[in-house]
Amino acid sequence: MKEPAKSRITFVIVAGIVRPVMNVLMRKKWEGIEKLPAGGFIAAPNHTTEIDPLVFGHMLYNQKRMPHFLAKAGLFKVPVVGAVLRNTKQIPVERSSSGANRALQIAKEVVDEGGAIIIYPEGTLTRDPEMWPMRGHTGAARMALESGIPVVPMAHWGAHEVFPRYAKRFTIFPRKTSRVIVGAPVDLSAFTGRPLDKATLSEATNVIMDAITELVATLRGEKPPAVRWDPSAHNQSTHGRFIQRGETGPHKPLRDGGASNENIGDSTE
Repeated sequence: MKEPAKSRITFVIVAGIVRPVMNVLMRKKWEGIEKLPAGGFIAAPNHTTEIDPLVFGHMLYNQKRMPHFLAKAGLFKVPVVGAVLRNTKQIPVERSSSGANRALQIAKEVVDEGGAIIIYPEGTLTRDPEMWPMRGHTGAARMALESGIPVVPMAHWGAHEVFPRYAKRFTIFPRKTSRVIVGAPVDLSAFTGRPLDKATLSEATNVIMDAITELVATLRGEKPPAVRWDPSAHNQSTHGRFIQRGETGPHKPLRDGGASNENIGDSTE
């Protein structure tokens, strides 16, 4: 994608600040980057900590692929942050049907021009007590099936040890390693020609989430749960802050531990 001059300049300035900081905070190990498509694509990662957009943005920027995120509209109103988001063509998401549809349309335009859109299918930080990918929203699947855009599953593990979900400070020592793995584009050919109804989109989303979960399992060296975590089955809303009872740091609470209550949810926290 040919980035406008203002966008390129802003990316260079931001990268000049963020990359050295990320290199200080954690070691990095990136796998599978050769699987990134040459043209536009949807990157679909897992979501475990507020800083993982920086993790994936860092990886993509180093591959000369400018990262474009769906981000909560409220972030665009924050001084300085909002200006950076606008100048780097990030995409605001309103938590309403009309706002979500507009965001997806803008995202599609970016991808059609060869850009990389990062969509978190989970929509928010995972509520799973053991931090496995939870049930996904259908935005990425809908965009892919409507336009034939490839969906590239990605996963990371380790950044949550540096900055646990909803933490207030970084844990730098001992130094951690952030691992990122890129998978092959998800095969969604089985859904070609099918109506884009709820059943089709849900099935396609499950295929995408299965691919992401498999990558997470590879990084963790563990077997994922047989049933994916569904917030609605545990009286949890699908967006906003959530704190697992007793959670104070990057540990693994019991999967059946209690939880407090908390449109398109495919945006960064």
